[in-house]
Amino acid sequence: MALALRLLLPLLGAAALPGARSRLHSRRVLDTVVSEPGPGLPWFSRVVYVDDQVNYVYTSGTQRVEPGPVWMAQYEGPEFWAERTWWGQRYQKWYNSSLNTLGQLYNQNEGFHIIQTIYGCDLQEDNTTRGFYQDSYDGRDFLTFDKETVTWVAADIGAQITKRRWDAEIDDNQGWKRYLEEECISWLRSSLEYGKETLQRKVHPTARVSDRSSHDGLTTLSCKVSGFYPRDITVTWLRNGESRQQETYSEGILPSGDGTYQTWVTMEIDPKIKAHYSCHVEHESLLEPLSVSWEPNNNLLPTVAGVITAVVLIGVIIGVVVIWKKKRPGKKGDGYAVAQANDQGSSGSDLSAKGVKDASERDFSVAAGTAWAELSFCKDNSSCFREQSPVHCREEAAGTEPSPWGSRNPGL
Repeated sequence: MALALRLLLPLLGAAALPGARSRLHSRRVLDTVVSEPGPGLPWFSRVVYVDDQVNYVYTSGTQRVEPGPVWMAQYEGPEFWAERTWWGQRYQKWYNSSLNTLGQLYNQNEGFHIIQTIYGCDLQEDNTTRGFYQDSYDGRDFLTFDKETVTWVAADIGAQITKRRWDAEIDDNQGWKRYLEEECISWLRSSLEYGKETLQRKVHPTARVSDRSSHDGLTTLSCKVSGFYPRDITVTWLRNGESRQQETYSEGILPSGDGTYQTWVTMEIDPKIKAHYSCHVEHESLLEPLSVSWEPNNNLLPTVAGVITAVVLIGVIIGVVVIWKKKRPGKKGDGYAVAQANDQGSSGSDLSAKGVKDASERDFSVAAGTAWAELSFCKDNSSCFREQSPVHCREEAAGTEPSPWGSRNPGL
């Protein structure tokens, strides 16, 4: 069993992890075995990560290794991928035997069971390194590797049997130590060079603050930070320049879908207590921390502006309608009277007077009437619409349902 694990050591590569101030790069190998496979869940899979990028994948369904990023496929030839496929198939057989062994060990030969193994290495910006190996069975720790003592640490009584067997494989254990401390780091550096345009890029974040009413008269401040890479970032609220880390709540760091990340940090405050609040952001892409202040009155400006605009618009509409009614023909007191058919005293000049209103003025009157008709309201505030002149009102059907609002699944 330990010998099979040792055989994969030379194949592991390099990787990267992000950090807010001192960047960390990493490589992770994640093996997963399930007793009951299903659609989208092969009974064995191996996923190799470099930082947050999938380096390559092997599954029992495809029976071959498939490269992840373009840069990985470009820098490695057919022999590399054929060798990785061979190791994937070898581990597939080994894990099949291990799943049966653990089922007998824990007397769990039926139902759904899962083995997960994760191992790899980290490389800090100051060249500090770290390596680790950990096994789990059904979501519980099983075995971990101690590089200092070059022995295995059992998490429960059942794992003690495997620990004694693996501890006896001294050469294999020395191989794991060498891989985690040296070979993995060498692969990591190579991968960083292959994918430097992606893995070593720095994209600075943008921050936006907002607020909303909360319970008991409190106000919730929210700071959304987005568009940053690498992943690690420090975001906190400051009150009068002092960090309020213990009072803040973070939504976690999530992918934005474009290769960058986003996060939210909130804090509840009492708006009656006068203080200066700001969102403080630290990220390795920034030469200096980013600070965005919360202004308590700024959120009222759009509302006030909207009210003023509405009042002005209503005044203009009322003025247009009043002018239109005064100039409308056919009524006593209007500016232009319609000549009667039996008016014998009418002359050509009278007919000319009747037609003094030119086409443009008529068009303006009609347009104004239409605008008023479409913006009119019934006395009971129900909605109105213009079927024909004059304006008629119709109440909307009672009990009309509002339009439904639009409505998330993490992967490996």
